[in-house]
Amino acid sequence: MVEIPNSAIDRIIRKSGATRVSTSAIQVLRKELEDYGQKLAALSIEIASHAGKKTVEGEDISLAIQKVKFLL
Repeated sequence: MVEIPNSAIDRIIRKSGATRVSTSAIQVLRKELEDYGQKLAALSIEIASHAGKKTVEGEDISLAIQKVKFLL
């Protein structure tokens, strides 16, 4: 399921310095970003739940990012 539009991915790549971007580059980056985002969201839900919260907040996302970075 595509959640991030091609135009947003294209902008990210161009802001990084590319002058031309292929469709395959957009597809590959979109898949990776969506997969990473889903993993972070799932971990954030676990963190919020562990804290007894039903609402995922920014601090939960930040903690999930820190945890993932630590594991790398």
